[in-house]
Amino acid sequence: MTSNPTLSVITIVYNNVRDIERTILSVVNQSYSNIEYIIIDGGSTDGTLEIIRRHQTKISVLISEKDAGIYDAMNKGLSKASGDYVLFMNSGDEIYALDTVQKVFDTELDADIYYGETEMFDENWNSLGQRRHKAPEKLTLKSFKYGMSVSHQAIYVKRSLSRPFNSAYCLSSDIDWVLHAIRNAKRIVNTRIYVAKYLVGGMSKKKHRESLMERFRIFSEYYGLVPNLINHMVIAGRLAFYYLKNRKTND
Repeated sequence: MTSNPTLSVITIVYNNVRDIERTILSVVNQSYSNIEYIIIDGGSTDGTLEIIRRHQTKISVLISEKDAGIYDAMNKGLSKASGDYVLFMNSGDEIYALDTVQKVFDTELDADIYYGETEMFDENWNSLGQRRHKAPEKLTLKSFKYGMSVSHQAIYVKRSLSRPFNSAYCLSSDIDWVLHAIRNAKRIVNTRIYVAKYLVGGMSKKKHRESLMERFRIFSEYYGLVPNLINHMVIAGRLAFYYLKNRKTND
């Protein structure tokens, strides 16, 4: 691996004229030049495509067509990627700063996975601070047993470790994808910096119950049913404590 690896950044979007340009600018204006930018549009009709085409010269691949859902679109992007690493930065999210990619690859040479911290933002792009699940000091398969400790926007995965997203999961296949990569990675590097800005309120939030059921299936596959049941009891206890603590703080 060279000291200047190619990063394939994949953005999927459908009718998000309000947020798409923020995402695009956070990618195409990076100080790091060795970026392959892939945008998969689901056939937008609200002006999104027109905004994307303003930046056509800085986009390596643009596909605009109807798809079978978010992970079908992400798989289209993955199939077009030719970089050493892949990063999913979906519409509404941003690479944290314009020198972030350079800082990530400057951390150490030739990791299988690089990861960092995420800052959350609401629909009006007001900061909500750090994710409740803080990125662990050392990322292993066990790091996810109590929840998704690193968001997929904050993980740079060596493309040779990636596989297509599992279409059996409609809302949480990104968790399965990340866990598979971690299980097969030999060298994982914590950049110890914020690497992504995440817009809250995606489909997994809108269909929270269905998302949780999928996550339970995924975690059972990786950790076993009985350990997963115990882990979820711990999660429930922690959530209850978290909300009780914050309610008292706000009173």
